[in-house]
Amino acid sequence: MEHHLSLLQRYRRDRRQLIEFLVSSGLIIEFRTPSGSTASLSNIDFDTLSADYLLQCVKSGGVVDVSEASNKYFDESVYPVSIPSQFGDSYFLISDPASAGSPPQRLPPIKVQRNTNSASSSSRKQDPTNAENVGSSRRDCRVNYKSTPTTPVRPVGPSGIPPLGLPSLRTGLSDDNLRESAYELLLASMMFSGIEVYSVEDRKKEKSSKFLSGLKSRRDKLHLQSQSSERNSKLIDTVRVQMQISEAMDACIRRNLVHWAARRTSGQFDLPQISLGLLIGIFKSDFHNEKSYMQWKSRQTNILEELLYFSADVSTSEHLTIGSCLEKIRTTKEWDVKMSASERVEVLSSIRQVALQISSLLGQFGIQSETYYWTASYHLNVRLYEKLLFSMFDILEECQLIEEADAIQELIKLTWSTLGITQKMHYAIYGWVLFQQFVETDEGMLLEYAVRELQKVQSSEEDDGREGQYMDSLICSRQYGGREVKLNMVQAIFLSISIWCDSKLQDYHQHFNQKPSNFKRMMTLASTVGVLTSGDNTDIKLIKLSTLNDNTARKIKRYVRRSTEAAYRRAANTIDLESKVEGMHPLALLAKELRLIAEREFSVFWPVLRHWCSESLMVSAMLLHQFYGERLKPFLKEVSCLSEDARSVLPVADMLDHYLTQLHTSAFQENGSHHPFNQNLDHYQDNKSENHFFFSVQIGEVCRPIILDWVIAQHSHILEWTGRAFDLEDWEPLSFQQRQAASIIEVFRIVEETVDQLFGLKLPLDITHLQALLSVIFHSLDSYLQRVLNQLVEKSHLYPSTPPLTRYEETVILIVKKKLLEFSLLDDSVSMKLNELTTPKLCIRLNTLQYIQKQISVLEDGIKRFWALVGPSNVQAHAKEEPQETSDRDFLTCSEALDELFVTTFNCIRDIASDSISKICDFIGARIVFWDLRDSFLSHLYRGSVERARLDIFLPQFDTVLDRICGLIDDSLRDLVVLSVCRASLDGYIWVLLDGGPSRAFSSSDIVMMEEDLNILKELFIANGEGLPRSLVEREAKLAEEILSLFHLQSETVIQMLMSASENISMKLDPRKHGHLHSEGANTLMRVLCHKKDREASKFLKRQYQLPISSEYDDTPSDPTLRSPITFDLLKRSTSMHWTKNSQSSFKSMSRKLQKAASEIRNVTWL
Repeated sequence: MEHHLSLLQRYRRDRRQLIEFLVSSGLIIEFRTPSGSTASLSNIDFDTLSADYLLQCVKSGGVVDVSEASNKYFDESVYPVSIPSQFGDSYFLISDPASAGSPPQRLPPIKVQRNTNSASSSSRKQDPTNAENVGSSRRDCRVNYKSTPTTPVRPVGPSGIPPLGLPSLRTGLSDDNLRESAYELLLASMMFSGIEVYSVEDRKKEKSSKFLSGLKSRRDKLHLQSQSSERNSKLIDTVRVQMQISEAMDACIRRNLVHWAARRTSGQFDLPQISLGLLIGIFKSDFHNEKSYMQWKSRQTNILEELLYFSADVSTSEHLTIGSCLEKIRTTKEWDVKMSASERVEVLSSIRQVALQISSLLGQFGIQSETYYWTASYHLNVRLYEKLLFSMFDILEECQLIEEADAIQELIKLTWSTLGITQKMHYAIYGWVLFQQFVETDEGMLLEYAVRELQKVQSSEEDDGREGQYMDSLICSRQYGGREVKLNMVQAIFLSISIWCDSKLQDYHQHFNQKPSNFKRMMTLASTVGVLTSGDNTDIKLIKLSTLNDNTARKIKRYVRRSTEAAYRRAANTIDLESKVEGMHPLALLAKELRLIAEREFSVFWPVLRHWCSESLMVSAMLLHQFYGERLKPFLKEVSCLSEDARSVLPVADMLDHYLTQLHTSAFQENGSHHPFNQNLDHYQDNKSENHFFFSVQIGEVCRPIILDWVIAQHSHILEWTGRAFDLEDWEPLSFQQRQAASIIEVFRIVEETVDQLFGLKLPLDITHLQALLSVIFHSLDSYLQRVLNQLVEKSHLYPSTPPLTRYEETVILIVKKKLLEFSLLDDSVSMKLNELTTPKLCIRLNTLQYIQKQISVLEDGIKRFWALVGPSNVQAHAKEEPQETSDRDFLTCSEALDELFVTTFNCIRDIASDSISKICDFIGARIVFWDLRDSFLSHLYRGSVERARLDIFLPQFDTVLDRICGLIDDSLRDLVVLSVCRASLDGYIWVLLDGGPSRAFSSSDIVMMEEDLNILKELFIANGEGLPRSLVEREAKLAEEILSLFHLQSETVIQMLMSASENISMKLDPRKHGHLHSEGANTLMRVLCHKKDREASKFLKRQYQLPISSEYDDTPSDPTLRSPITFDLLKRSTSMHWTKNSQSSFKSMSRKLQKAASEIRNVTWL
């Protein structure tokens, strides 16, 4: 609570702690007094020693002259406390210069009356005029006595607490005077209550005597009395420290009070008697300096003057006597110099006679222990009792009660009979003190304690009406509404607290911004004391807050309106300056500030206010909506594009609108369900169309076209960047972990940035904007996919050219000049594409397509998540003017349309990516087998002799290729690519069997080895169960196995099958079914005969087709662009197994030859 203490208080506290440290640390070796060196520190008042002088003594050897230290202290006290700084000395002021205002323009008065009334009716306030007068009298002489500080214990700050209106103190008693007098009263009350009060010297003597008696006989100790006395002594010392009474002054007071009490015959006493008793026993010689003595004497005479001289029950003669005697006491020269001891006793005796006469007057209400002073000096009694209660707060931490507070309070209750305090008055005054302490320290627990005490006031019962009459006689007067109002003290306390609560509730957003937890406590306090309501011109009423009261709800709503308006004005007054500092549009800053106000209202204040007025949140939300809407409306008229100002203002304005709408809706639902006072909001509901919910619709209307234009502009931008990224792509993997191409990362980055920017605008969006965004995404990714497919070439370019059909015949005649096979060259463009479409780069393309499929799901989920945050608000905004049934139906329709829109867009992209993956997979297999392995595999397998060119020779090449593919391809695509290679390998094997050229002819013994090779090829892709499924490989190899089985058949059987197939062709019963390659097809059977190493087959082919023998051709592989008709069948088999139109026309010409041969065979017998 450091910031709640004044600078002067902190200075004094730190100074005291410094001196205690210097003394306790051993840095000071010796203390010297006028009587010599002393080892006892009990007679030294460290509060009156100069800290600067002590520090100098520590530096010079540690010997301290107590008199010099005291003189230095009082020399320094003549001037303001200051500290050195670079701009000169800085002074600590008791008052706040900012709150003091400008100096007065009038001239000061020539003479100030000594008995000027205090301007403050509270005991904690001090009249500046009186303070100045007292201060001037205290500067007459140098100070050299251990006295208490003259500054009030608690600083008078701008608390804003209305005074109680107690009658003013006409003698100018200050807070310090009251505090010291209250301490004297407490000591006197303890003495007359039987509690032993010892001075410092008496305690030392008592300890010494106890020690000596203990040496004689330990059994004679009175433990209980000793413990009780010690406890009371410590408690009194605690009170002394709390009330800032020096040890020397305390010892003097106790000593004289003990002597005075011993001289008294009766046990009843009052304040004038205490002052007279002290004046008799305390002299100027008891003080070390004249100033302290003058201050003490002035206080005692002021007490007597306040109680006796201004008493209404004193006669004129007695009045003159008292005035004359008090004037003699005040006159230093006469009282302390000229008068003898007997003359002083005579003066005091004159005053005592009047005091005894007044004290003998009966009380007005017949209450037990009631005295005259209960009602005659209640204004002083209450102030003194306040000072006693304030002593329970720690002087260093004013927000805390000391541990001994309960025990001290029991001691304070001993003063009740003297001060006229009853139990109910105690509750009221103690609650009032706790409340004041809370206002000064802002400690919430003190407010809870205050509420507890004030609630006891209401629950306490009065004894037979006398106490009530007595309480009503304690009049407090105050100005209210331009007239004077008289209240009893309890009413005055409740009214002052209620006025303070009312002032804070007028702007609770400001007053409870730092400690919102105190708001609930303050509302409990206001509910306890009541809130102020003005009736007619002669009455003031405090109404209790009730949860089912129309007046309460109306009062709370008035607080909410005023506090909300005040919070808005503060925010609006500062936004222009903050806008320049932060570089943000004022309306954007204002929207954020109003959002914070609404959040505080919802989270901090409404949970408390809802107990008395549940619609308070609705009032605040509607007011904020109205205020901001009035400022926003001109801005919306000027918005035509997404400028910087529009991007800054519109999102926060829309967010504010939705948040206020949400608060209003939730409060309205609760109010409609739980609160009977809905009619109070009719005024707001009637103005709803004008003030509430109006700017949200305007924001949507303004934003709809400009957002759509922005999305359309992003379309061309994204397409341009997509094309640029694709053109720069070299189809190399990003890393070992990220095997996709860099271009697709860039494309998705651009798309995701667009999505983030659109939803990052935080503007109202509808389904049109979403549709435009999805269209942009679809066209961007579709453009990328089409570019990937356009880089491929037709798979037919990979297959070899058609070799001539020949028949096998053994010959010993060497043909010198053989025919060369005809080759066709590829176009340059196709050749360039093939050179770029290497297997590693094709694998990267596949990884990229697979990445698209994965990332598109992430993108879809992200857009749906963004839309879920935006969508409900749009539905609510649309539903504001629609009936409930219509809104629900439209919401379902909109939801279905959204689902269909997402499915149509993203599933279409997935389908295109999936088709692209299939095409590239097929292309990779054909590329590897028919292009990359053409020379090493196709051209040499079984060439010349099966035994010398078996498949196992080429298996290492397949292993190398497959290992490389598995290292490049994504794991999810591995089986697809390996399957494609498997299919292409089997197609290549079939190509060797059926279209291998003149150099390949197979005998029956070769077929066995070829079957073994086929099994080896299958096991290669099965890989002992770690590769492709066996069933899948067996299914793919079925055609190759069927063709191999044809080579096992006799030539006559194959010829008969060929003739049957030729007839089926004429009857359109070809088992090839729409161009599918089939083992019993005429084309297949014809080529089996061509490659069969059999004489019968050769004769048949020579007789019927005049095919040349294979030895006439030289088919040594020399060109990588060979093509074969059978490859079209293989191509179609690997894709859809359908024939193209060109393939079908080529096959028809061959079919006609087969039909003609079949008709001739019927008439010829083959031997």
